[in-house]
Amino acid sequence: MSKFFCLIGLLSVLSARAQTTMDLDSILAVIGRSHPALRSSDAEARSLDEAARGARNWESPTISTGFWMTPYDPSLWKKQANGSSGMGQYMVSAEQMFPNRRSQEAEEKYLGSLSAVEREKKGATVNELYAAAGRAYFQWLIAERRKTVLDEDGKLLDYMIRDAELKYKNNLGKMGAYYKAKAALGNLENRRIALDNVIQQQQIALNTLMSRDRAFAFEIDTTYAVMDVADVGVDSARLLDGRSDIRAVSESIRVTGLEQDAERAKLKPEFGVRYDHMFGFGGSPLQYSLMATVRVPVAWSSRASKANVESLKWKALSLEAERDAMVNQAAGAAYGLKRAILSKQRQVKVLTGQVLPALRKNFQTVELAYEQNTEELFPLYDAWETLDNTQMEYWDAVESLLLMQVELKRVLEIK
Repeated sequence: MSKFFCLIGLLSVLSARAQTTMDLDSILAVIGRSHPALRSSDAEARSLDEAARGARNWESPTISTGFWMTPYDPSLWKKQANGSSGMGQYMVSAEQMFPNRRSQEAEEKYLGSLSAVEREKKGATVNELYAAAGRAYFQWLIAERRKTVLDEDGKLLDYMIRDAELKYKNNLGKMGAYYKAKAALGNLENRRIALDNVIQQQQIALNTLMSRDRAFAFEIDTTYAVMDVADVGVDSARLLDGRSDIRAVSESIRVTGLEQDAERAKLKPEFGVRYDHMFGFGGSPLQYSLMATVRVPVAWSSRASKANVESLKWKALSLEAERDAMVNQAAGAAYGLKRAILSKQRQVKVLTGQVLPALRKNFQTVELAYEQNTEELFPLYDAWETLDNTQMEYWDAVESLLLMQVELKRVLEIK
């Protein structure tokens, strides 16, 4: 029974550890669910959708009441001695204008299209947040990989120092590079402190993006993959269709056209009806009037709508130019990043395929000679230092490659 409970406890511990390790996809999923900027975009889009529900609104009816064609002399209100009816009437009136159906349809389409722009803007915000998360994630990942190199360096330097001390005591070696090795060992701690700070800063950045406690401790998956950019297209059609901020401008152009239609519809006449009911004084009969009304947009009342139509035409042209500029800038950036990534991939391949294996072999050769007392400490230290610097150069190249990959995904909005 005790073994059973131990097994359950072990599984619980492993489960808790697994829960505190996050890969990039899980981080992005949390950001997509919880970031306040995205909730704000959703609320704004819903607000615009709700506003569009009122597009087919009617004007309120006009109700009026009061005296109509009534003499100031109240004595004339009564029936006269000669039998004639009194003068004056009390009137109740109602008027209702009927909206132009085409105008309502145009207004409904215009208001209903506004939320599409906000939804595309949300996509652009998501893209920027994901890029920020990717940068923080990979900087953290590379810091962890560099710490692994420092751990190996510490073991090698500690070995050099202890072995040099032993050989010196037995008069088998010199102390030429001994103090350089001790200084290098101390410097490793400074480098480790700097890397720990990088990790803490990126952890804070990711927690902030995930909208949770900044001090929440978790680990990241330190495996990574380099994307194949050889077949990634950088044409204008892809950018027009793939970038949310560019699609937002395209939606704004469409909205501008619909707003123009709504303004033109205001130039259409509107019809209505007016009904008046009169109560006559002094025996006068009940009377009424029923009249059709029409609101005609004449020259002096339609200037604003005509000016708005012209203004919106130029606004659409401005948005088209802005979209062209965005596509041009994004295409140039993506093409440059693609070429830079391919170049950096070749550099990394040379380092991993040629440079680092040769330097490791050189270190192993010098180390073997040092162990056989046919080589001094200084050449061994020099071989280690060269290997260490090249390993750090390699991780600098990988970090640059991963960050360029994140930027290319941002520019092309690749999920």
